[in-house]
This record gives sequence, structure tokens and C-alpha cells, in this order.
Amino acid sequence: MSDELNQEDQPLLLLVDDDPTFTRVMARALSRRGLRVETAGDAEEAMGLARQQRPDYAVLDLKMEGDSGLVLLPRLLELYPDLKVVILTGYSSIATAVEAIKRGACNYLCKPADADDVLTALLSEQADLDSLVPEHPMSVDRLQWEHIQRVLAEHEGNISATARALGMHRRTLQRKLQKRPVRR
Repeated sequence: MSDELNQEDQPLLLLVDDDPTFTRVMARALSRRGLRVETAGDAEEAMGLARQQRPDYAVLDLKMEGDSGLVLLPRLLELYPDLKVVILTGYSSIATAVEAIKRGACNYLCKPADADDVLTALLSEQADLDSLVPEHPMSVDRLQWEHIQRVLAEHEGNISATARALGMHRRTLQRKLQKRPVRR
């Protein structure tokens, strides 16, 4: 009974990522650091879990099947305005980082990130967007990647609307999005 009581006193973290291996490993590592962790593979499952029990924290993958982390973020904050949310992504860009902060995320992390990185991001007072701004100018390819990410965020992840806004074919945009971000 005392284990159940102690577990109830632990803060609840909602971990939302469509990579089951990453989710399992991260959930185990965060549990070892004193958090109760509920996991979801997509935005709808996450909303269902959030309605059942109030999370203290949330870590959302930016790019998932269905609604992205940027779409899920305001929906969670509508339910719980004081929820601390970190956006975690393997496809980082300044545009998506700024958009995540504008939509209410307390921080933004690039994968690979470990449990300590996630805890630090959740517990920090304010996101350090300056650390995402490069010291050296970006290449033309990187600028294009950043621009596509910004327009995609403006259209809430809608590929067709983004392609129309960019004046390119939807398939061309999909191919560009499947590639890894261009380094500098």
C-alpha cells in the first residue's frame, strides 16, 4: 500500500511519440528518475490519457503520424493551462522551435536526447532560444529547410496547404520533408 501511495505522489508525465522503442526506453529512464510515466503513440491517444488523469508534464514528439506535436500542444494546454510541455524532435529547425514556444511549450529539444536532458528542459524556468540560433550563417539548403519548416508550422502540418503556399507540387514537398535536415 505504501508503494501505491508513493506512486500517487510522484509527478505524472505524458510521453507522446510514435517510435515504440524510443518511448519504452525513455519511459523506463524517466520512471527511474521519480516520475510516473504514461505513454501514447499519437495525439488522439494522448488526449484520451490526458482526460483520464491530469499530467504534470508532457513530452511531445514534433513529427508523428496524424496530428503533430505542434497541433497537440495547444489542445493539451486548453485542458491544463499550467501543464509544462517540451517538444522533442529529430527534425529541429529554428522555425519549429519558435513556433513551439509561441504555442506554449516550455522548451524544445533535439533528438537524440536522454532522460536527464528531458528533465532539465522540463524543470528550466525558460527556454533558451538563443542556443538554437547558429553563430555562422546558414547555407542556402539550410535556409530552404528552415523556410519549409516555418510554412509547414503555419499550416499546422498540412502538407497540401504548405505545398500550395510554397508553389510546389505536394509530392516534391513530401520528398523534401523525408530527407534529414541539412546541416548548416
